[in-house]
Amino acid sequence: MKSPGSLVCVHAHPDDESLFTAGICAHYGSLGYDVVLVTCTNGGLGIDHKRRPGSHRRHDVEVTTSTRAGELQRAAKLIGFNRVVTLGYNDSGMTGWRQNDEPGAFMKLDVEKAARTLAALFDEVSGSVIVTYDENGFYGHPDHIMANRLTRRAIEMSSAAQRLYYPVVPQGVLQRFTDDAKEQGIFLPAWVVDAAPGTPDELVATIMDVTKYSRRKQEAIAAHESQIDNADLVTMSRKLFTMLFGTEYYQRAWSRRAPSGDEADLFGGL
Repeated sequence: MKSPGSLVCVHAHPDDESLFTAGICAHYGSLGYDVVLVTCTNGGLGIDHKRRPGSHRRHDVEVTTSTRAGELQRAAKLIGFNRVVTLGYNDSGMTGWRQNDEPGAFMKLDVEKAARTLAALFDEVSGSVIVTYDENGFYGHPDHIMANRLTRRAIEMSSAAQRLYYPVVPQGVLQRFTDDAKEQGIFLPAWVVDAAPGTPDELVATIMDVTKYSRRKQEAIAAHESQIDNADLVTMSRKLFTMLFGTEYYQRAWSRRAPSGDEADLFGGL
């Protein structure tokens, strides 16, 4: 049976696919859409097997890269991706790390050359809806910012791409989370209470109810077990996790034609 459409998510590191867009990917995959994951870097500067961050002078890049490759495959299977493509660039680390300037660092890539490859993939899989981070990389990570630059240039070269979306957190949502948690007697961790103000509510184009897939999303995050900085999400009660991640919000960043019908469906109107 022919797929009703193709969704391509462009992420910077292994585990980003689980943290940011697992809900919509599981949703569209269950409906028969082709769901393709592009992971730009090897994630080699994540937390290593001795719990050392990438900035540590003894951090083991090789072991971390190998470990995270396996974790990515397990998480992708849980989420339901039809295809996983790894571009293989080196993790650049956070802004100011010495690895920023090393050969092969993703943040230093030749955008024009890489964009031709990514555009060819979009066209090969008939990727009509593309998802990546906003121009600030959601929280300023240089690899996320480069993923945005690369994706936007690839879209300009692609004939298949019809829309580009960014996963966002609306400004009004965090306050509602806090109010609901207090009403239900649920403790909110500091990373939620102290979060950035988010995206203006009026810029949110699409709101996706992915409550049905919140358990799968949490399990996918858990599959990246080496990244212990996600432990609060993994151990969070199902009730709280669903409250926080049962809805995903998207800003429409670009559309080939005047958009309509995408208030609750990224493919709406296509």
